[in-house]
Amino acid sequence: MLSAFAEGHEGEINPLLPTLPDLVWGTLAFVIILALFMWKILPRLNEALDARSQAIEGSIASAEAAQAEAQAALEKYTAQLADARAEAGRIREQARADGSAIIAELREQASSEAARITSNAHAQIEMERLSALSSLRSDVGSLALDLAGGVIGETLTEDAKAQAVVDRFLAELEASEKATS
Repeated sequence: MLSAFAEGHEGEINPLLPTLPDLVWGTLAFVIILALFMWKILPRLNEALDARSQAIEGSIASAEAAQAEAQAALEKYTAQLADARAEAGRIREQARADGSAIIAELREQASSEAARITSNAHAQIEMERLSALSSLRSDVGSLALDLAGGVIGETLTEDAKAQAVVDRFLAELEASEKATS
């Protein structure tokens, strides 16, 4: 078929159809280049791809290790944070207890101070009452002597006797007050 085609068109060369020697030399060159490629270039390319694959796997492994380390650090941080919060809670509770103890102590001190002030006030009142009572006795005694002297018509100048009469009168007056209360 080729020969018929070539005979009919002997004078014309078809640029699309190669000649037989071109086909043989082209095929031979292709096979040689393919063999060189398979023998020299393909193993080097496979080595480069294997090295790249191992580098990627190593990067993935180191990334996983870094992620595990970060997770461990996060867990450690979380545990430390929980411990710090627990410690803060204990400190707050201790502060509340200390505050309550201080308040109770201050109340006790205030209560004892109030009792001391009340005791001093009662003692002072008692002293003032006794002083007033003594002053009242002498005033009542002199008034009673003046009144008795006005009733009798004589002045009572004997102090010891007059004092005894006044004391007896006031004692009877106090006894009657105590009997009625």
